[in-house]
Amino acid sequence: MSLLKEFKEFAIKGNAFDLAVGVVIGAAFGKIVDSLVRDLIMPPIGLLMGGINFNNLFFALDGKDYSTVALAKEAGAATLNYGVFIQTMVDFTIIAFAIFMVIKLMNNMRRQDEAKVEAPAEPTEEVLLLREIRDNLKK
Repeated sequence: MSLLKEFKEFAIKGNAFDLAVGVVIGAAFGKIVDSLVRDLIMPPIGLLMGGINFNNLFFALDGKDYSTVALAKEAGAATLNYGVFIQTMVDFTIIAFAIFMVIKLMNNMRRQDEAKVEAPAEPTEEVLLLREIRDNLKK
């Protein structure tokens, strides 16, 4: 089979499309969570911690003091941006929890479907009568 033909077969399969849709939805979900953390969760946490903006928590490696990361970068100083790391960890925790909840919901639905094993239907009147005749013939 030619390489082009194999690629066409792969690209047309449903799995490739499902993967592409998952990546696009995942990217959009990441943006939503990023906004949720950056705009709704971190400001109150920063306020509770004395008005700290986590994006400006950094350590300049040149030993000088800068008021913001932007000023440090402008001066050409290398920085360790641990505030951005903290915010990224919060993002990850929220995304991981959301995915856990979706998987838990799907597992619960699958278990419920498996538990709904259909009980055998009640035999009809004819079957009951035939069984009775069979039992009488055996006697």
